[in-house]
Amino acid sequence: MSYLETTKNVYKEAAETPNVGLCCTTNPVWELPGLKIPKIMQEMNYGCGSTVHPRDLVNQPNILYVGVGGGMELLQFAYFSRQKNGVIGVDVVDEMLEASRKNFKEAEATNPWFNSEFVELKKGDALHLPVEDNSIDVAAQNCLFNIFKTEELKKAIAEMYRVLKPHGRLVMSDPICEQPMNEELRNDEQLRALCLSGSLPMAEYVKMLTDAGFGTIEIRAKKPYRILAPAHYPTDELIYIESIEVAAIKDPMPKDGPCVFTGKTAIYYGQEDFFDDKKGHVLLQNQPLAVCDKTANALQSLNRKDIFISESTFHYDGGGCC
Repeated sequence: MSYLETTKNVYKEAAETPNVGLCCTTNPVWELPGLKIPKIMQEMNYGCGSTVHPRDLVNQPNILYVGVGGGMELLQFAYFSRQKNGVIGVDVVDEMLEASRKNFKEAEATNPWFNSEFVELKKGDALHLPVEDNSIDVAAQNCLFNIFKTEELKKAIAEMYRVLKPHGRLVMSDPICEQPMNEELRNDEQLRALCLSGSLPMAEYVKMLTDAGFGTIEIRAKKPYRILAPAHYPTDELIYIESIEVAAIKDPMPKDGPCVFTGKTAIYYGQEDFFDDKKGHVLLQNQPLAVCDKTANALQSLNRKDIFISESTFHYDGGGCC
């Protein structure tokens, strides 16, 4: 049995018998006026963090979510879209699609604004999305891509890039790991299906996105996730896994490379009212400016004694140099 078949079986069982906290920590439930999340959706909330933020969902966007879970995130997205088929959910597991359909009927009973027609559920997988080119404003996945091995991961990212409109965004949450993992861990199909042994280093994860053509990358959050201990897993050392929340934006690729925001900030504290690097970046006196890593490196290379560059916080909340 391939690791993809193992993954499919894991989520088939999770659809038939909800498994609270399967593979990952559960995401926070959105607290919004008039939005009530059925308990069953919360129990089937299989993810490792938040994906889309409400600020991503302005102007009734077309939204794609791959790996539907119990439908909770689809319901939350529909809150902002509120149009027929404004949200598309794609899943390869028939039982998960059917569970979501049932859960949406329950959501209709407690959310007067919601209609199941707001969400279109489609059978398909991340490697062959049943979605037209350049048709999606916001695409999302939660704790899915880390399951894939390298070639499948490249294909899944390329598919997301294909379906997004120009300047559309792919918003994701996935586990990462900076430590090397042994081959036994990497090749354990069950551990890969449970969102553990497929975790990549963050730099490698980001490079996968920029290699696909995404010109802007936002690291929105990075936090502790799991420990693989020798007492429970085939490893001789403790392995620390984190989860990250990332937005990859289909902006044109700058000539000097992608803009990757990892939470660095520049502060000018010189004698003038501002500092202008003549490259489109103006630093006001003692006002913090979020900068991408590329801009941070360029400012540091000036060797000025009146510009402070912070370390990466791995938390970026919009605005800034690009």
